Amino acid sequence: MSITHSIVSVLNLKDPHLHFSEDCVSSQSIRGVDSLVFSGSLSYDPPSSCPLCGSSNPGSAIIKHGTKSSLITLPSVSRRPAYLRLKKQRFLCKHCGHTFTASTSIVLPHCFISNNTRLSIALDAKMKTSEKDIAFRHSVSHATVNSLLQQLYQDFKVQRNFLPPHLCFDEFRSVKGVDASMSFLFLNAESGQILNILPDRRMPALIRYFMSYSRKAREAVKTVCMDMYSPYFSVVHHCFPHAKIILDRFHIVQLLSRALNKTRVNFMNQSKPHYNKLKRYWKLLLKFEDDLNDQDFKKWVCFPSLMREIDLVHFLVELDPELKATYELYQSLLTALNRKDPDAFLQACLNPDPLISKPMNTAIQSLVERKEAVINALTYSFSNGMIEGTNNLIKVIKRLAFGYRSFIQFKTRILLISNTLVPCHFLN
Repeated sequence: MSITHSIVSVLNLKDPHLHFSEDCVSSQSIRGVDSLVFSGSLSYDPPSSCPLCGSSNPGSAIIKHGTKSSLITLPSVSRRPAYLRLKKQRFLCKHCGHTFTASTSIVLPHCFISNNTRLSIALDAKMKTSEKDIAFRHSVSHATVNSLLQQLYQDFKVQRNFLPPHLCFDEFRSVKGVDASMSFLFLNAESGQILNILPDRRMPALIRYFMSYSRKAREAVKTVCMDMYSPYFSVVHHCFPHAKIILDRFHIVQLLSRALNKTRVNFMNQSKPHYNKLKRYWKLLLKFEDDLNDQDFKKWVCFPSLMREIDLVHFLVELDPELKATYELYQSLLTALNRKDPDAFLQACLNPDPLISKPMNTAIQSLVERKEAVINALTYSFSNGMIEGTNNLIKVIKRLAFGYRSFIQFKTRILLISNTLVPCHFLN
């Protein structure tokens, strides 16, 4: 086996015109860093025509005309920066008098970063790591990584004639380079695939965007799962004529638990003797009553005797009639949610105890106004669980990079890490 075959196999170089001598590997200092340098040559017979003037090559009109050396960045070898010092064959066209250099598949024309390195950068960009670390790992500048990511973003195409039947809407805190403070995210509720990320979540921008889809694609949408942000309701009614709105169950519970918590805080600030008890055990009040421990007696701070969890909660809610009425309504609504019983849920909302607190009454009125969306939440199995997980991933990406200035750069990293954007740009 020749040395050329060994080097080409190790470095994954596919060009058959590469040649390496026995003393081709050396250790040199490149930009102050100890690096591996592979010295090789690229040469082949003169081409049949000149790429500049287009004239053919009868009678040796194109001849070899010296070499040109270039230093090409390769992927690291044994965690050491690697470079290819390549002597490329030069050709002279006797017709037009211009010279040109031999081309190779390992690097793009007028570029000094190998295609393998570009692909390695794109694959590393799919990992949860900062772009600065990617640049350091591949011995390139941060600007080079940014440029490659911008090229990758060109592969992201939106199909305006297709939308999946089930969608999820949500938002996340955007970068400072956009006008709106929150950006919009929507994905396929069945597969969890991100469909697109928009810089603005406000209603005019969303309507303008979704109306760019074909009418057939918009009519194919059957359900949209989302939170209680009111502009989303208008967007769905305007753009998706056949879609049913599903109110995310987590946000329903969140709305009710916040109302109960406000009731507890209002009473806690008025009841000085029981202030510490209500402040310390607030989580037990928000817990589903069936999950409270009714078997084990234990010692609780602020209480002189042994008690069960359920006894402690009953003691706290009995301190105030308003807190008790609000707590009982909260538990009845949680029971209906867990059983997915829309009739029981609506019955509790439409016939509340007159003693319930003002925050809980406001929350109930909000749910009654969105009655159909609440019924759909208890009928369909879709939720915003996948999109909330994606939001958590987005926060991790932003934290790793210590923030982003460019929305496109931020969006590209999100699409790469979530496997929505495949780096096929450098595979061609």
